[in-house]
Formats: sequence, C-alpha cells, structure tokens
Amino acid sequence: MRVGASPPQKQRDVAVAATSGSASPSQSSDRPDERADRSEIRAAPTPTAKPTSASPKPTKTQAGGGTNGPCQASFYSDGARTANGEPFDPNGFTAAHRTLKFNTMLRVTNVANGKSVIVRVNDRGPYAAGRCLDLTRAAFAAIASLNSGVATVRYEVVG
Repeated sequence: MRVGASPPQKQRDVAVAATSGSASPSQSSDRPDERADRSEIRAAPTPTAKPTSASPKPTKTQAGGGTNGPCQASFYSDGARTANGEPFDPNGFTAAHRTLKFNTMLRVTNVANGKSVIVRVNDRGPYAAGRCLDLTRAAFAAIASLNSGVATVRYEVVG
C-alpha cells in the first residue's frame, strides 16, 4: 500500500464501526450481547434491604410529638368557627393542633402540677412559634391558671 493512499473498503468500514459504536454487518462483535445483558440487569428489580435498626416504630403516644418532650400550650377564647366547621365553644374541651386529624382525642398533662385533661382536636393551630397546642379556655383552666397564659405540657393520643 502506498503512503497517503486510502485503505481498502473493508478496513475503512471496520474503522468507522469502531469509532461510531455500531458494528457493521460483516463484523461479529460481543458488544450488542453485552448491552442486552446489562439492560436485563437494569430492568430486573433490585431487592431492597429491610431496615434492621433497633429503634421501634412510632406508637400512638409518639404521634404528633407528644412524647418527644414537653412543649408549650396556650389557650384561646375567641372565634366564630373552628377549622372543621363547627361553632367555637370556649367552654368545651377541645384543642387546636397543626397536623393531627380532626376528632383525635388527646390527654394533655401539665408537667408542673401533673393535672391532665382529655380534649378533642377540632381546629388548626397554634400559630405562635414554640407552641404545640392551643386549648380552649375551659380545657386550659382545668390544668393551669388562666393568668399564666402558657403552660408546659405533654400530650398523648388516646383515641
């Protein structure tokens, strides 16, 4: 072959196939089979390991953070309707919580004196930073002095 002359046609096809990533019909290659094998691997679901941590699943008592430590509760005594649509009753034993489902029953315990009350979630709130519950005036008065305005409480879901 002369210097500067083009290579024969078959060699040129192989060179083009090698650079373009596709095999010519005259060439046998393992690459398409390898790709098929890889795609089968990708298509197969990968087994996931089950968590083996020693920490238990959250219980009803832990739902909403009631047992994650004490939090601040306040009371409110004004409003026409609650978030679930019923009329607001400041003398009822109800509460506002940001995320718990409506009609969830809670036992709210004042950490300072041990007094507790059962309330039903029927509203959303509180909207003051650092607070976990807003109780009606009657529910708050059952566990703390209204003059305090805020009480440190723990709560747990009871129903």
